[in-house]
Amino acid sequence: MAGLVSERSRGAFPDMVVVDAPPETIIVGEVQDESHLHGVLALIQSLGLRVVSLQEIPHGP
Repeated sequence: MAGLVSERSRGAFPDMVVVDAPPETIIVGEVQDESHLHGVLALIQSLGLRVVSLQEIPHGP
């Protein structure tokens, strides 16, 4: 499923920021560790969403 994420699906990411960036949606949030990352990816898959890109943003000094 490509495109904007529904309001219902947005609720599945309470600790993350969900931003419309037509024609896609950007989900931004802190991932604690590799296990947490796999959990987030499993949630995305269970919602029928498709990951287009995944980027690590380094913390500042």
